[in-house]
Amino acid sequence: MRSTTDILVIGSGVAGLTFAIKMAVKRPDLKITIVTKNTIDESNTRYAQGGIAAVWDPELDSYEKHIADTIDAGDKLNDDKIVRMVVKEGPDLVRELIEWGARFDKKSDGKYELGREGGHSTYRVLHHKDITGWEIERALIEKVNSLKNIEVLENHFALEIITQHHLGRVVMKVTPGIEAYGAYVLNKHNFTTLTILSKITVIATGGAGQLYSVTTNPKVSTGDGIAMFYRAKGRIANMEFVQFHPTALYDPQGETPNFLISEAVRGHGGVLKTKDGVEFMQKYDKRGSLAPRDIVARAIDKEMKIRGEDNVYLDVSSIEKNDFIKHFPNIYDKCLSIGIDPMKKFIPVAPACHYFCGGIVVDKNGKTSIKNVYSAGESTYSGLHGANRLASNSLLEGLVYAHNMHIEIDNVIDKIRINDRVPNWDATGTSEPNELILITQSLKEIKEVMGSYVGIVRNNIRLQRAMNRIKLLNSETEDLYKSTVLSQQLCELRNLITIGYIVTKSAMMRHESRGLNFNTDYPDELSYKEITFI
Repeated sequence: MRSTTDILVIGSGVAGLTFAIKMAVKRPDLKITIVTKNTIDESNTRYAQGGIAAVWDPELDSYEKHIADTIDAGDKLNDDKIVRMVVKEGPDLVRELIEWGARFDKKSDGKYELGREGGHSTYRVLHHKDITGWEIERALIEKVNSLKNIEVLENHFALEIITQHHLGRVVMKVTPGIEAYGAYVLNKHNFTTLTILSKITVIATGGAGQLYSVTTNPKVSTGDGIAMFYRAKGRIANMEFVQFHPTALYDPQGETPNFLISEAVRGHGGVLKTKDGVEFMQKYDKRGSLAPRDIVARAIDKEMKIRGEDNVYLDVSSIEKNDFIKHFPNIYDKCLSIGIDPMKKFIPVAPACHYFCGGIVVDKNGKTSIKNVYSAGESTYSGLHGANRLASNSLLEGLVYAHNMHIEIDNVIDKIRINDRVPNWDATGTSEPNELILITQSLKEIKEVMGSYVGIVRNNIRLQRAMNRIKLLNSETEDLYKSTVLSQQLCELRNLITIGYIVTKSAMMRHESRGLNFNTDYPDELSYKEITFI
């Protein structure tokens, strides 16, 4: 089956939905198609607890403070121009989000209540209790549903970006002028493969947290957009910077995804402690429990290894009970559900994979190295986050890049024509897989390899061991991919192995410890700026 659209948006988080809304309003003459592999509301955005950072109160904050905090958290590997752009453009776009119906918590005087998280020098995080992402997603979906020129295809899984390669031309990484014509998409309702032709393709598929067994990310976070872009010979950078959130709820039963204990809890007075009630973060950073995430995660990892324990603890007893319940109702209920009254007992926490700071290289307007492909959100490397993301900057980045993309694309789309010479997907010679264990076991293996060898602390021996195993997994999975009919499970496995390879290779290439890439063989910082796959 074939269909055409002016703009194909892959992904339904804050970046993809905001872009679609803005584009649909600006150009009601254009057809915009959103493809999402689950329901429209299932994305990393939905699970963002803490909030969205923006310079809001001039008496407390300034652009320069937010810029300085972002660059400090990013270990000075940020692109200064991009940081300034996002910080300065962000507040107006948050106001627009509020106009669209997003609700943030207010104080009794009607002013917005601002939170503080790790790495922030002041209070600047707008939030909706401890489900800010859910609230933003709700408002965006309502807006999308009100616009007649947006089509949403739920339960449709994007397989590949269509380029000259699919027209019979050999495309290499050094091939100039690679361009895209749309994407091949698997309809999960009837398992047919659609050829969706478009003038512009926007990748907003989020990160790849499912690459690790312990993660706060939902099961849809399998790096599909980044992996597709890499296979299309696009430019990827700084994938070694994988952020582990310091305080996921520790569950010995292995719940997945791991429930997140928001950084805002520490901003509200929560303190990290050992089992015997001793505060330890002051040993690692003068900011204590509110240090940037890379520092806190490494400190927790070290304390766990020193003590031979699986977790540390978060003490919230200094927070008044009603105040805690008001600000963190879902965290409170979750703790009670597993037998922990946070007002009486420490909350057990441990680091979990949370966010990818690298990805598809984009300019300030979301433009990528492949013609007619744009990208925004966690699937990108924009230069904003550097070597470590400052808490609550991700939603802000999504808003700013969605806005800039829609202006850029409006200026170019009328010059682009649909390429109708693209062939349909060819599935001849394939058969049903005889043993699903081949997929499930390989998925288990890639998660174990990454967790054991490419985690919070790395070294060259671990990285080489990971690479050896990833290459074997890749060979086995590619054979299976070529010989069997498509399934979401197989394609997600293939994408995760691709991401695992890029992360490991990038970590091997960065001969320094900086931000989220901590390699014990390179304890001193060097001058490397960017690890790029071109």
